[in-house]
Amino acid sequence: MNLVIFSGPPSSGKTSVILKTIEAMKDRGIKAGVVKFDCLYTDDDIIYEKANIPVKKGLSGGLCPDHFFASNIEDVVKWGREQGLDLLITESAGLCNRCSPYITDIKGVCVIDNLSGINTPKKIGPMLKAADIVVITKGDIVSQAEREVFSGRVSAVNPRAIVMNVNGLSGQGAFELSTLIYDNEVNIESVQGMKLRFAMPSAMCSYCLGETRIGEDYQLGNTKKMQWEANK
Repeated sequence: MNLVIFSGPPSSGKTSVILKTIEAMKDRGIKAGVVKFDCLYTDDDIIYEKANIPVKKGLSGGLCPDHFFASNIEDVVKWGREQGLDLLITESAGLCNRCSPYITDIKGVCVIDNLSGINTPKKIGPMLKAADIVVITKGDIVSQAEREVFSGRVSAVNPRAIVMNVNGLSGQGAFELSTLIYDNEVNIESVQGMKLRFAMPSAMCSYCLGETRIGEDYQLGNTKKMQWEANK
């Protein structure tokens, strides 16, 4: 079984890209399934079910969705193997630009859209910088010049990644993506002992433990303050 990790900012088109990519694989007899991670609510699992794609969803609730991912990915792989999948895709919640759910030696795909602004690639941390493939969506809405500038900004942030455009509505580019993420010589039996490509954000403070009151008297643990210049 292949394992591929999709991440990206909210509403960048991750689900649409995954659907079109799996559709392009069906003609080649590749059985793919999806595990969707989110925080409070998602109905993306219904969309996958309608497309006859095996799917599970996991809601992290009050926990960081990528910490939740790291705590559950081993069971996710077991589920995929029990389903007899050739390819298992995990889709992140896409909430924090700082997080990176990628695993070393497992293909990581970051989905980002042209409408997010030309400076957005610089604002996204390891989620973009550590990806093997960067998929840019919504290119049909902007001009060719804007597409090229945005693609250049992405390449400047992650020069080693394959950067490509995929249309989540028409499916243009999805077949090419499917050939990049699936390798019939790969067989992932377990991710036990594998390492994340980048450390998760570190925080264990009073607010992590349920504190709601504002003020230094209530701030304990791992906290960080802004640096202010002295009044002149």
